Amino acid sequence: MSRTNKIKLQLSGLEPLFVNEESIFVNVGERTNVTGSRKFLRLIKEEKYNEALSIAREQVEGGAQIIDVNMDEGMLDGVYAMTKFLNLIAAEPDIARVPVMIDSSKWEIIEAGLKVIQGKGVVNSISLKEGEATFIHHAKLIKRYGAAVIVMAFDENGQADTYERRIEICKRSYDILVNEVGFPAEDIIFDPNIFPVATGMDEHKLNALDFFKATEWIRENLPYANISGGVSNVSFSFRGNDKVREAMHSAFLYHAIQHGMTMGIVNPEMLEIYDEIDPVLLEHVEDVLLNRRDDATERLLDLAESFKGDVKLNEKVIAEWRNGSVQERLTHSLVKGIDEFIEIDIEEARQLASKPIEVIEINLMAGMNVVGDLFGSGKMFLPQVVKSARVMKKAVAYLLPYIEAQKDGKSSSAGKVLMATVKGDVHDIGKNIVSVVLACNNFEIIDLGVMVPPEKIIETAVKENVDIIGLSGLITPSLDEMVYLAKEMDKLNIKIPVMIGGATTSRAHTAVKIAPEYQSTVVHVNDASRAVTVASNLLQSETKVAFSASLREEYDTLREGYLNRSREKNFLSIAQARQNKFQIDWKNYEPVKPNFIGTKTIEVDLSELVDFIDWTPFFQSWELYGKYPAILTDEVVGEQATALFEDAQKMLSQIISEKWFTAKGILGIYPANQVNDDDVLISDENGKELVTFLTLRQQSQKTAGAPNIALSDFIAPIEEIQDYMGCFCVTTGFGVDEKATEFEQQLDDYNSILVKALGDRLAEAFAEFLHLKVRKEIWGYASDENLSNEELIKENYNGIRPAPGYPACPDHLEKPTIWELLKVEEKIGVKLTESMAMWPASSVSGYYFANPQSKYFGLGKIKEDQVENYAKRRNISIAEATKWLAPNIAD
Repeated sequence: MSRTNKIKLQLSGLEPLFVNEESIFVNVGERTNVTGSRKFLRLIKEEKYNEALSIAREQVEGGAQIIDVNMDEGMLDGVYAMTKFLNLIAAEPDIARVPVMIDSSKWEIIEAGLKVIQGKGVVNSISLKEGEATFIHHAKLIKRYGAAVIVMAFDENGQADTYERRIEICKRSYDILVNEVGFPAEDIIFDPNIFPVATGMDEHKLNALDFFKATEWIRENLPYANISGGVSNVSFSFRGNDKVREAMHSAFLYHAIQHGMTMGIVNPEMLEIYDEIDPVLLEHVEDVLLNRRDDATERLLDLAESFKGDVKLNEKVIAEWRNGSVQERLTHSLVKGIDEFIEIDIEEARQLASKPIEVIEINLMAGMNVVGDLFGSGKMFLPQVVKSARVMKKAVAYLLPYIEAQKDGKSSSAGKVLMATVKGDVHDIGKNIVSVVLACNNFEIIDLGVMVPPEKIIETAVKENVDIIGLSGLITPSLDEMVYLAKEMDKLNIKIPVMIGGATTSRAHTAVKIAPEYQSTVVHVNDASRAVTVASNLLQSETKVAFSASLREEYDTLREGYLNRSREKNFLSIAQARQNKFQIDWKNYEPVKPNFIGTKTIEVDLSELVDFIDWTPFFQSWELYGKYPAILTDEVVGEQATALFEDAQKMLSQIISEKWFTAKGILGIYPANQVNDDDVLISDENGKELVTFLTLRQQSQKTAGAPNIALSDFIAPIEEIQDYMGCFCVTTGFGVDEKATEFEQQLDDYNSILVKALGDRLAEAFAEFLHLKVRKEIWGYASDENLSNEELIKENYNGIRPAPGYPACPDHLEKPTIWELLKVEEKIGVKLTESMAMWPASSVSGYYFANPQSKYFGLGKIKEDQVENYAKRRNISIAEATKWLAPNIAD
């Protein structure tokens, strides 16, 4: 290869580092990075900086020629941490002798590092993703501080994922930096994006080869520029198989260096010596990297099984439990969630059994009983149980052909349970978890999925002669669907017990609204851990009569007490409540005129949303309770929470790098004014009336001085001044169901549930991300806001984004008004079901209020006069209004 890049990239700590083609490959140590090292993150969070320095020292002693320092974590003050750590490094000559790479996605952290860095370091990174103006601004400052810079192959349209896009973006970036900024060409380091290979997706087959080709093109056509990249990305598909990953890293580096790569972020512990890679493994790896065969991925996946794990480390551990009896081995596999040997052990058990069904009835159920006991005693947690279920399903799938061949018509199940998310509702994470837990305990599950009409539930329950019906729902209209279904089953004299679950359901609602409508047993199940006990009590002959009777008595008492409390509650009339509305001094308030008025669609790269994720609800969805990040070190659930979090991080990386989901959003900001006390009139810039948002007002008697609030109170009355209001819808749900289905087809409930949970978290993160953009830029009413992720999660900002269906505005019928105003379905494809659930499920919608006095509140109970008034304003019948507002209507 004829390269002429003789001018050197010169970096320094206390000692100089020269980089060009005569240099050896420069290894950038990755362990002083809070996103890459749990130990380093813990030490920084605990402010054990001296211990954190030892990690930097170990990297330098281990051969790192540059150390990468990253402080990007939501619960850290990144500016403070970066500044303090770099100042401490400067006082340690054995560390400070090497240059530092300041690594952050936040400019303020990068600049903090540039102010204190010793010698000449590298900024990681800048790109064109926010446009040329920001790119040039950051480049000029980096040049002024005297650092080199890594430039990501990323522009306004997203990450470069083809050879053509890589060279297009790098050429454009180079020309701007050299010709407009005057940036020294030798101080430019391109990162042309290392993406995973062997993912099973055809579009990823060229990921490595395109990187090699782009690297060569850059070195030949962009004089003096260097090439870097994060090498571990290439092997994401083989997480957990260190032997294959080490070989992939080494082979990738070998070819990348041949094509001109000069430096990279590499973990030396995850590298094999190229010449010592098993020849067969090397051939298969290079077939994938160089795309030499159409079946390269399949061949490597097959071969990888024989290299699974670190044989030297795991051989002894595996040998110990593999020496046990077949029952001990099966129990171990089920408890630990290990499926590697399950078919071998199941076949051995089948050979020993008189009938294949006995392997399930005796061997597998014995193992699952251990799982159930551990789960019930709090020694095992839901994510582990779901992994156990994955092993169980694979075992049963193996046995099924043998069982079918000898079928005698008898059932060995603990009972048949029909599970369904009711009509109009698309949420099923909780339902799926309960199904898994029940299946683990030998219940036969018939899962009808989501948005299931009552007719289908009843028809299937009767046809399949099920023992229990399980109903799930997340949105408030689902409660009404459950009541309707109970009435219909009662009319048909059906006597199948019904289990109720879901986020909006409650023991009180079940007792007050559902149980009176159904002659048979109805029971609320508040979490998956209780599902097995409840189902067993409903079906076992020695418990079912007494259990059902005690439930009926319990719910009768609860209902009577609830209704008595409701009757005693003092309420204002709607007229009185309006007289006691929330007061704002509009004479001395001037609304900030938005920088943008109208409707705007937005698409973002999923990587931009990661910092906005609130992880606490993620753990709650797995029934692990505690606040993130403290939950990771919790004495009871910390170990399992950490394991779950690591799995989530791995999948999240794959979601982002392989673009599993698409993030689409739309927002609108318009002139708005309060009308008729409780409504908000939306207009365009020319004064043309567009829509009216209807709000509901608190009616309960307040303590002296406390107002009865409606959301309309936060918008200026039409006779006062011109005010403004916004609304939005965002989704990360396109692609979620498809991935979940892929996992389900592989009998992998664990990852199916995990991918849906991450889809939901990313949607909420998108809503938070967009709200920040609205506050600081698009509307701009808080342009100087500067909050940490922790402060964002605590909502320590001006303005609110309440959502229809939630406490401040429980009226789901407001969603169609948002859809009409923004043209949501036409623009971004998010649809509303007949019960006003959003599809895809990983979607969020709501309003934007900018007034600094606006706040979240709960509507609480309202009286019949407001329901009648609401029906009149919406031009619907009182019966229809009652249906939608039922959970909030006082008895």
